Amino acid sequence: MARLAIATAFEDMLRDTSELSALFGLLQECSSAMGFRYFALTHHMDFAASPVPGIRIHNYPLEWQEWFDQRSLGRFDPIHRASHVTNMGFAWTRVPDLIQLTSGDREVLRQAREVGIGDGFTVPANVPGEYNGSCSFAVGSGDAFPDQHVLIAQLVGGLAFETARRLSEPRQAPKAQPMTDRQRDCVLWAARGKTDWEISRILGVSHETVIQHLKHARERYGVQKRAHLAVMALFDGSICFSDIFLK
Repeated sequence: MARLAIATAFEDMLRDTSELSALFGLLQECSSAMGFRYFALTHHMDFAASPVPGIRIHNYPLEWQEWFDQRSLGRFDPIHRASHVTNMGFAWTRVPDLIQLTSGDREVLRQAREVGIGDGFTVPANVPGEYNGSCSFAVGSGDAFPDQHVLIAQLVGGLAFETARRLSEPRQAPKAQPMTDRQRDCVLWAARGKTDWEISRILGVSHETVIQHLKHARERYGVQKRAHLAVMALFDGSICFSDIFLK
């Protein structure tokens, strides 16, 4: 119960939070109470190059942020990529089970330890139509990892990210008019690798009708290629990966 009180108190204080600077202070205090030295609440984007703002609040060493941004790791960091394949928080020791690590990934993790960032726990925050994001907590290199607080970290991370979204204007995909049901069906079967003719046979409509449905769907998103159309539909939640692979 004492551990749950940390999350409860954090939630109570968030209700009166109206600035990201105040959220920073609350995260720092709560992280320390859970036994973590560092926290990082961020969208997964290249902050050095992106023309639009995103959410990033952290107390990592400045040298780590500089090294990280110089290599445009916001989209490719192994911890970030691991958070894209699960909805539950995960200890960083589980990352090799979630994604295949490259030599570059291992170098990123080694550099993190070099600047004093030890083991951590990440809470995914993936919202359709926005950049993926996460809230991470980490101990210092060589410090004991507070296993007893991972459930609380899951709650705190989710609460913190939603508060950050409320206090800022998250990057969103260009708003398109929603597809019709039939357009969505055609996009889904196209994403599954079916040709226009095959889709027409599956849906029981003419070949020309499928061509027109896909043409209008592309126009809604302002794209030209089928692959890009599928990506946009995945990005805004019109279809999902399970739709594609569960035939």
